[in-house]
Amino acid sequence: MNPREPRRPTDTDPSPDQPRATRGSREADPREAAREAAGAARVLVRQLGLLAAAGFRGAGRRGRNAGRAVGPFFAGMSARSRRSPHETSPATMSYPVAPGRSWYGRLRQKPLLAIGLAVVALPTLVLSVVVLEAFATLPPLGGVVPEGGQRAITVEADDGRPFATRGAYRGEKLTAPDLPPHLAQAITAIEDRRFYSHWGIDLRGLARAVWRNATGGGVREGGSTITQQYARLTSLTQEKTLRRKIQEALLALRVESTMSKQEILLGYLNTAYFGAGAYGVDAAARRYFGHGAKALTLPESAMLAGLVRAPSQLAPTRNFGGAKERADLVLQAMVETAAITQPQADKARSEKLTLRTPPETPPGANYFIDMVAGDAKRLAGEVGDVTLRTTLNIDLQSLAQATLARKLDAEGDKKKVGQGALIAMSKDGAILAMVGGRDYEDSQFNRATQAKRQAGSLFKLFVYLAAYERGYTPETVLVDRPTQIGEWEPQNSNNRFRGALPLRSAFALSVNTIAAQLGDEIGIPSVVEAARRLGVASELPNVPSLALGSADVTLQEMTRAYAGVLTGAPPVEPFSIHTIRGSQPQPLYLHEAKQSAVSLSRDVQTMMLDSMEAVVESGTGKAARLPGIPIGGKTGTSQDYRDAWFVGLTPDMVIGVWVGNDDNAPMKGVTGGDIPARIFHDFVQRAQGVLKGRKRPAPSAAKAERVPASEISSAPVSPDVRGVAEVIDTGTLTIRGRSVKLLGVAGEGGALARQLARYLRRREVACAPDPAAVAMRCRIDGDDLASLILTAGGARATEDAPQDLLEAEDQARAERAGLWSRER
Repeated sequence: MNPREPRRPTDTDPSPDQPRATRGSREADPREAAREAAGAARVLVRQLGLLAAAGFRGAGRRGRNAGRAVGPFFAGMSARSRRSPHETSPATMSYPVAPGRSWYGRLRQKPLLAIGLAVVALPTLVLSVVVLEAFATLPPLGGVVPEGGQRAITVEADDGRPFATRGAYRGEKLTAPDLPPHLAQAITAIEDRRFYSHWGIDLRGLARAVWRNATGGGVREGGSTITQQYARLTSLTQEKTLRRKIQEALLALRVESTMSKQEILLGYLNTAYFGAGAYGVDAAARRYFGHGAKALTLPESAMLAGLVRAPSQLAPTRNFGGAKERADLVLQAMVETAAITQPQADKARSEKLTLRTPPETPPGANYFIDMVAGDAKRLAGEVGDVTLRTTLNIDLQSLAQATLARKLDAEGDKKKVGQGALIAMSKDGAILAMVGGRDYEDSQFNRATQAKRQAGSLFKLFVYLAAYERGYTPETVLVDRPTQIGEWEPQNSNNRFRGALPLRSAFALSVNTIAAQLGDEIGIPSVVEAARRLGVASELPNVPSLALGSADVTLQEMTRAYAGVLTGAPPVEPFSIHTIRGSQPQPLYLHEAKQSAVSLSRDVQTMMLDSMEAVVESGTGKAARLPGIPIGGKTGTSQDYRDAWFVGLTPDMVIGVWVGNDDNAPMKGVTGGDIPARIFHDFVQRAQGVLKGRKRPAPSAAKAERVPASEISSAPVSPDVRGVAEVIDTGTLTIRGRSVKLLGVAGEGGALARQLARYLRRREVACAPDPAAVAMRCRIDGDDLASLILTAGGARATEDAPQDLLEAEDQARAERAGLWSRER
């Protein structure tokens, strides 16, 4: 059938003259009505599109040319419009028209009007659909709990210095009596000046924000009201979509109708994020200034009010300058709103703001912090924000991290050593320093407490201890000879036999055959029982090879076991927390020393300590010797050089060191008496100053500081070389044609050398020879040049560098400055 031919009426068709209410014998079907409405909407959209197309095609033409340009569609429509209503069936009639007065005919003569109507109608239709969809899916008020993560933990060192934070600070909920007037004035002045007069949406404020941002060269003011922000924080996600913005506005209207202005403001201040893990203004006040929101001063209130716009970027702990500039803008906004006077603002700007917040966490301390965070949850539960007074000595921690890193950087690649760990504890078990790996950012796995590795000869402690308890003595003689126990034939590391040896010497030289014989004579169960008494909890198989350390154990287990011999009262319980404090004065937890019910025989303890001293004096641990300090210990090396250990004792500490590879790959001939013993030596040597009370600066706060002349005892008063220096590398200069090697600096070339050259350009350098070395110590403008270079990460310190230069390198490592940067 020709689609243009009108369909003939049938008996079932309603008469066009019949009233609508009486047409048909059945009531209208709701689903059919919905389908008709959907069809009508599609027709409307299609017709609007055709109108727009017709307008574009007819633009610029007049009269009949415009009509012809519209095309056959309008021609057909015009023809149909001239038909009698009786000639057009309802099936083909889209809408009624008056003969000779078709609206599309008029639009055909005015194409620009058609375009305008289409441009306005289409976006309006789309927006209406979006608004209806946003309204239909509107969430309930308070349906979203702002992200906060774990509760806030402030970590203090053993001397009370805070050095790290973890988690999200919540603080106390601010109530109306606690709200400082200047805080409310500051937040409304910078965020929503018409807060007390608008009804949730401020069109005037939005226009003002657009104007100020456009004329100010950047985003200086937002358009959302405080009510909208509160609705978003408590009821919506943070997605940036038109739908979310519409829902935010609708919820703001609902909030205004159900809450007072003060309730809205308090809710916003208690919910907003202020950076550095602080949610709510009370948490932010405690995080940044060390007191609650009730005690906020005017400049402190201005700084906090300025943070909510960009908390991550402006957090004072990261960007104090940016936070201070923003606070000044807040004060000026308060002047403009007559909240304060200009003199009050000027006075507030001049007041010094002191942050009472921990510095950035030293990278190496994160292994320890992970451990104490778990301990705090176990000891005190989830009870809100807490402060932990830990056992960590910040200065020893910095030394431990730097000493391990320095050795692995110098020899790791050559000897195929990829990882290491160190743990230092006092005799009572307090963990003073812990390094769980080479780089926490690369791997958070704690090799000091989590990694189980074969102990090798380090395990012989338990064999000899059990033997001494059975009546053996260090003078008892056994024969180093080929030995077979069942099908097992232990071998010495050098595949040689020394013959008859006293047990003291056999322990010092780590003779495998004698340890295997002892284990067989006293029984492996006795060895296991001795290990359990000293605190080893790992699985220990009842096999003959256990005497040579075939079991997998952790560094912490072995270190505590050796500490048990030092104290004579095993097991020593390692601990990392002295106290846990919450918001109340009464501590949530207080460590109490436990008296051991077990003690070693005084004679057995003395014999065991004597044997360990022999290891350092004349045995496999000679690299750990230090003049004037009594030291004992034991080396350990597993099969194929996969693990190397040294656990050493001083009168004050027990230090355990392990090196190896995470994939259990063999090292290149590294034994416990090699890298681990030398790490122990360097750490203990440099730790003596810390233990005597000399404090080192925290790594995160380190700066290139002026070195007093009194600390450079080797520098003569009269310089030997003076003049403008040329840079060969960061450790070598040329002054007046003479080559000058800087004491303690292993020079670097390339970009670092060019940076040093720019720093020294046309500036006089004065150098003097060091009496104990061929190198020189140089000064520039009163500062020690080597210290400046090392602190900036411009070079590595040499192995024989003086103590102050080693500390300068430690600071650069901790701050990842210069060559220690991860980007290099």
